[in-house]
Amino acid sequence: MTPPPAARPARILVVEDDPAGRELLEHLLGEDGHVVTLESDGSEAWRRLEADPERFDLVLLDWELPGLNGLDLLERIKTTSALESVPVVFQTARTDRDSVLAAVAAGAAYFVPKPIDRRLLSTMVAAAAADRARSLALHETVQRGEAAASTLVEGWFRVRTIAEATALATLLSRACPDPERVVVGLGELLINGVEHGNLRITYEEKSELLAAQAWEKEVERRLAAPEHRDKRVEVHFERSAERIVLTITDRGPGFDWRGYLTVSPDRIFHAHGRGIAMANLMSFDRLEYEAPGNRVIATVELAESGPA
Repeated sequence: MTPPPAARPARILVVEDDPAGRELLEHLLGEDGHVVTLESDGSEAWRRLEADPERFDLVLLDWELPGLNGLDLLERIKTTSALESVPVVFQTARTDRDSVLAAVAAGAAYFVPKPIDRRLLSTMVAAAAADRARSLALHETVQRGEAAASTLVEGWFRVRTIAEATALATLLSRACPDPERVVVGLGELLINGVEHGNLRITYEEKSELLAAQAWEKEVERRLAAPEHRDKRVEVHFERSAERIVLTITDRGPGFDWRGYLTVSPDRIFHAHGRGIAMANLMSFDRLEYEAPGNRVIATVELAESGPA
């Protein structure tokens, strides 16, 4: 899923112990218009984050640090409720599978390699900042929602556009016991159904479109094309005493979903391709695709009610 650009410069905490590296990152991120705060020690960075969890839009984190190392700091961020939604961009020279999987397991979704590639740094930070801005906007919308959505038992819905998909994700998440947990993942699944399923935008095409800053225009062009104009993503919502089940079906040919349920080491330096993994790991208790891959079933388990 590709969110709209952030409405203001991102506030970034850079944690890097090498003075030359800190200076370079401050310069490059400042050129892109971001507001940068620097720290050289993992423990000091944690104290700053803990004292003011809402101060930063994202953290750019080195692996090797004095005090808390990067992996330990990442784990603390992702296991602290006030900070867990803050994106962490991990900068590392470690690209071996075990290291990448350890970082992913701790909660990393965005990576930039060392030595720093200026273009990739800009692309990844922009993607993380925009994801953060979209997530905050969705959460704010959910918090303003009406309690009536929690009475929904069953319903069929159809969406055609990105805007409709986002609006439906907001509505249906309000029917779940933890809407802020569900809303982002549900939005990812619905928009994947629109862009990759109905509009047939391939992974490779999206990479090229994002690099050319042409993704939104291409989505609008394909939505207006006669062959796509009448396509809808269908959503079935069903609540039982035990669980909520959301079944999402698009009109595409399907895809091999198995490599997208986790953040793959092969795609860690890509600006997209992590939406399904985030939905699987963070938003739902179970996520299952049916062959050929154009239908996904997302399950939210409901707490058992005890005796009165």
